Amino acid sequence: MPVSPCGDGCLTSGAPTVAFPRRVLRIAGAVGVVLTALAASPLLMVARVREPLVRWIFRSVLRAFGVRLLVHGGDEFRHDEAGRGALVVNNHISWLDIVAVNALRPMRALAKKEIASWPVLGGLVARGGSIFLDRERLSTLPGTVAELAAALRGGSLVSVTPEGTTWCGLATGRFAPAAFQAAIDGGVPVRPLALRYRLADGRETTQPAFIGPESLIDSLRRVARLRGLVLEVFVCEEIAPGRAADRKELAALAESAVHSALGTVHAPRHTRVVPVAQPEPRPAPAV
Repeated sequence: MPVSPCGDGCLTSGAPTVAFPRRVLRIAGAVGVVLTALAASPLLMVARVREPLVRWIFRSVLRAFGVRLLVHGGDEFRHDEAGRGALVVNNHISWLDIVAVNALRPMRALAKKEIASWPVLGGLVARGGSIFLDRERLSTLPGTVAELAAALRGGSLVSVTPEGTTWCGLATGRFAPAAFQAAIDGGVPVRPLALRYRLADGRETTQPAFIGPESLIDSLRRVARLRGLVLEVFVCEEIAPGRAADRKELAALAESAVHSALGTVHAPRHTRVVPVAQPEPRPAPAV
């Protein structure tokens, strides 16, 4: 299984923080959103209201933690017709990734089975139709890929984090090809998303990263104390079915698109990715 070398030493310093009472209010607000979502879960069975409700839930989680979401490009993706399946892949930094992707456009997810037991997001992810992967029993992987392909073929958008684990953001992992086989089998495009976390003054930060042996609660507390956190999402061009010869090439194309959007060096396998200087991104409307 992929193992990230990122740990406490990867956390950037100097991030502004909010006072303790504000942190408590943020956690309480997020819990309130989740409880509201659970109470409204019967409405998820109504197709007409499902997507607006899910989008509201995840955007409300971002607002509760004081996170500003900026989306670059992808207007056609955000307003694409329902019933058109696609494999949506992104670099994996934080539990906030799940929130951001669904705030952009609600979709199913391929997730490790442990997420189902998470106290804040687990219930929402499970009720959203997630496909769970048992990473302790890789013999089940072919069946999971087949289930994923069937969902894509049936018109679902499914979010996958092909790095297989979280990284700090300044370093990244390789995109494993297994899930991309489902896109090939399902005959659907791949839509890469590139995520980056920065502060209001423009500095990139690794503080939201879910790294090392820490618990979800520890990560929630660290995010709750940040002031002016900005989560940027770059929507890359979709990779059409048939463009890649096989799943390895398809994974490489998606990985390259993410690095290009973020302005990072595409490093050889088994090495870290080092960010390079790039111009300040053009302003984008808050979502």
